[in-house]
Amino acid sequence: MYETIVKQASEKVHTGLAGIDSSKLKKLRSAHLKACFNLIDEMRHKLEFVARIKGVSFIDDAASRSPMSTWYALETVDGKVAWIANGAAAGIAKASEFKRLRALVESKVRMIICLGDSELYVNTFGDLTNNIIQVETMEEAVHKAFYSSDENMKVLFSPAIENGISYETQGESFKHEVNEL
Repeated sequence: MYETIVKQASEKVHTGLAGIDSSKLKKLRSAHLKACFNLIDEMRHKLEFVARIKGVSFIDDAASRSPMSTWYALETVDGKVAWIANGAAAGIAKASEFKRLRALVESKVRMIICLGDSELYVNTFGDLTNNIIQVETMEEAVHKAFYSSDENMKVLFSPAIENGISYETQGESFKHEVNEL
């Protein structure tokens, strides 16, 4: 069901973009252009490529603060993934939503690195992977992901849940640690 919705939405976006006449673009007023660029800025931290280091690609998806947003990110990213997520206790309200990620975790995710409590991830995905790691800092998460990844793997920071820290702060922290490698 979710795959169908994503494919339909993607097709509509591509159709809409293809239908834009370049002459109409030239007639846009500067205020409209400014609004467009503001929208692009809001896209930061949403499946944003950060760097490729020794064959490992780093992707910042800090804006994904729900299991469904992370589902879309995992669905979109090709290849094997080291997933960095915000940690959570098993009793959280959205725990049942994480079950929707099981098929993608099984097929794509090589390791899950939890920033904080890993209980939710162990309970939900522990039968699919024994490679669930709990860390306390973004620096530790990025290092574990990088040094445990094979060439052509993707390191995806997609929190999947709120933790009280803004997505901008977490996204910038992720980028900083990647650039420090």
